[in-house]
Amino acid sequence: MIPELGIIEGFFGPPWSWEERRTVVAALQPHGYRFYLYAPKADAFLRRRWQEPHPDAELAEIATFAAFCRQAGVRFGVGLTPFELHLEPGGKLRHLIRAKLETLAPIGIDDLAILFDDMRGDIPDLAQRHAAIVDVAAGQGVASRILCCPSYYSDDPVLDRAFGQRPHLYLEDLGRLLDPTIEIMWTGEEVCSREISIGHLAKVAEQIGRRPFLWDNYPVNDGPRMSQHLHLRGVTGRPARIGPHIAAHGVNPALQPWLSLPPAVTLSMSYRAGDAYSYGAAWDEAAWSLFGDELARRLRADLLTFHDRGLDRIGPNRKAELRDIYSAFDHPAAREVIAWLAGAYDVSDEMVQTQ
Repeated sequence: MIPELGIIEGFFGPPWSWEERRTVVAALQPHGYRFYLYAPKADAFLRRRWQEPHPDAELAEIATFAAFCRQAGVRFGVGLTPFELHLEPGGKLRHLIRAKLETLAPIGIDDLAILFDDMRGDIPDLAQRHAAIVDVAAGQGVASRILCCPSYYSDDPVLDRAFGQRPHLYLEDLGRLLDPTIEIMWTGEEVCSREISIGHLAKVAEQIGRRPFLWDNYPVNDGPRMSQHLHLRGVTGRPARIGPHIAAHGVNPALQPWLSLPPAVTLSMSYRAGDAYSYGAAWDEAAWSLFGDELARRLRADLLTFHDRGLDRIGPNRKAELRDIYSAFDHPAAREVIAWLAGAYDVSDEMVQTQ
């Protein structure tokens, strides 16, 4: 069973342009990608300034992109982070959520995700507060599918260190309180999971009372450490056998839209090939089709440097050499490599803390 595939634009750092978003939709739709969730951390009007309406020009851009997605047969969604609303008195919920969703409704939204990541969560009745917010949002009727990202969206203890100890039975309570039609997002055993296993998914499904909606943090490369790397390799650790155990598979892409495409295409290839999947051969096929023979060969030759070694371990002479090599290619993927070498995609701690 091949699950519904899609893109979750949910990374920190410099956002994509609207043209880059359209490029990604057009490139991945033929490979079975059927939803696009617009939730960039850089859009303050969906996060820290969420109670304010988007400026008219920005709202028009979102609406135009939503129409583009629907024309391509791709569901368009918005990820709203009602930042720290769960700390407010309950009486404010309906008014604040309704006011925000009224500004977004004219866009035409297929999927609405209420996201509780990146916020303090060490509150005993956290699940009850989150469920109440989602219930109000779902009741506005602006989208045909509602999703929820918990504050603790992984078993990874890094979340407890960053946002406080998770309440006892938080997931179980959230799953019990949310309507069973509402999808619950999950990244796996880690925030950036190396492997997604059937055993783990079965455990989570039992906790939340439904199959998890997989938010896959590969090939995302945001954050001060990860932005030093280009996550180019074909997907591994996501065997096709997990398909029946998830509600959908959403990919959080890299800061570089074109360089995100080969890993995303290999995910589709993995589901279709099953046990016959070979991640190296799949990457070659995907990169050749997207970039052409010469650029694909060059990227393949530099995979170890870009993916594993990282920008902060490439000396100035080698950077200059690589800039010269990739300047010879008239392709946006090559230009992304050059910009990365120049530090254009660096994500600072300040960005992560303020977006």
